[in-house]
Amino acid sequence: MPIWLTVLVHALASAVAVLLVMLSFWHLIVRPYLNARVEELIKATNEIEPKVTRGVKAGVSETLRELPEVALDGTVRESTRQFLKFGSGLFENGLSAFLGSASDLERHNQNRDDQTSRE
Repeated sequence: MPIWLTVLVHALASAVAVLLVMLSFWHLIVRPYLNARVEELIKATNEIEPKVTRGVKAGVSETLRELPEVALDGTVRESTRQFLKFGSGLFENGLSAFLGSASDLERHNQNRDDQTSRE
């Protein structure tokens, strides 16, 4: 048998053996370990989420109970006043940006009149 054929047979046999060992290691050891870890993470996630929800609800309700009613009323009134002030300012500034202010309109008309008189 020629030497090149012997080398080729040994290379293929080695490649097949290494592939079989790696696939066996993956299917028998690594994959079951990873599946078990994923199941543990899913269980932990399912346990943590309700606890966090209960904790947030308890914290918010406790904080609201501790706030004096007078402070809460003043805060609501003040925030409503600021919201209305912001909304009206936004509306006025939005229209000014879209339509232009009175001084912009005067300048535009004056520039147009100047151009017409030059022609």
